[in-house]
Amino acid sequence: MDTVSLRDLRVPAVIGVHDWERETEQTLVFAVEMTADVARAASNDDIADALDYSAVAQTVRDVVGQGRFQLIETAAERVAGRLLTDYRLGWVRVEVAKPLAGEGYTAVIAIERGRR
Repeated sequence: MDTVSLRDLRVPAVIGVHDWERETEQTLVFAVEMTADVARAASNDDIADALDYSAVAQTVRDVVGQGRFQLIETAAERVAGRLLTDYRLGWVRVEVAKPLAGEGYTAVIAIERGRR
């Protein structure tokens, strides 16, 4: 199997455990890796046989936009579950970064789900 990735996907989100975090949108940054068989798409040079990157990115946006989660762990878990289901993936790795400007660091979680 091959790996298809999306990187630096910036998604506005209401996320956090503090009241002030729930009052404003913050930007989460996603990196997603998925197993896919790209041989058929490559041999046919046909988009119909490829994993649709734009659709995957929109799925991430939809899950996060609807979620209003407290934890980035929850956002990562929900995104991974939805991608595994919607795109019938065997394996996915979801990394979520939440820049915390006032704290001077970025919080990052990475999870892997499915079978590789």
